[in-house]
Amino acid sequence: MLCVRATQCRARVLACAAVTVVLMASPTMAQGEARAVFGLPFAEPPGPDTWLLGQVYGNTTGAFARRREWYRAGQGIHFGIDFSARCGTPIVAIGDGVVLKVDAPEHGSAPHNLLIAHPNGYVSLYGHLLERPPLRVGQRVRRGQVIGLTGDPDLTCNSRPHLHLEIRDRTLGRAFNAHRLIDADWDALMLVGAFGRGFQRDLDDPRKWQSVYDQPDIRFGRPLINEFRNTWPRDWN
Repeated sequence: MLCVRATQCRARVLACAAVTVVLMASPTMAQGEARAVFGLPFAEPPGPDTWLLGQVYGNTTGAFARRREWYRAGQGIHFGIDFSARCGTPIVAIGDGVVLKVDAPEHGSAPHNLLIAHPNGYVSLYGHLLERPPLRVGQRVRRGQVIGLTGDPDLTCNSRPHLHLEIRDRTLGRAFNAHRLIDADWDALMLVGAFGRGFQRDLDDPRKWQSVYDQPDIRFGRPLINEFRNTWPRDWN
């Protein structure tokens, strides 16, 4: 019994040490200098039978319309990327790392989520998973390894099944524009899919935030950044 307990204790210590080492890293690039360091969260190529790009990161018209409701915590913008896929579609890790959290409700994205800390200082969050991921905190994962299955935030699997993917810093208080950090042909991916690609326009600065590549990073819990005086499409709220 003592041997078993000692083995369990050592395993827990090693897991904690692995997480601590990874969290000591900081993101290697500021947003203005960001480069693609991650892969896509699916092994299969996009298509109607696999997955399609859903809502992109940033000040989308959809996020703006619900900025004071769904997206208030993220300063009013959609702070991740959505990938539309049938329930049960395998999700892979976008990079090597260590499991940081499993089913952490404080980070939203119900019914299940997973956070992986990466050695470059970033943390990836995978949300709206179908079931609790079969992983444990401190477990090492490799890029391309299956880590979970896509689910549906409405728990129906016929409403809006999708993966919600975020990239945060190691404090988990900042979310980065994931389009700048994931190696993908976003222009091609945006050509197909049911979700609108438009961004809300600030008519006092009409060129601001009109591309997936120039969307702002956000700090959770801070004031909204898109309370525009003049805007298009018109704000009916």
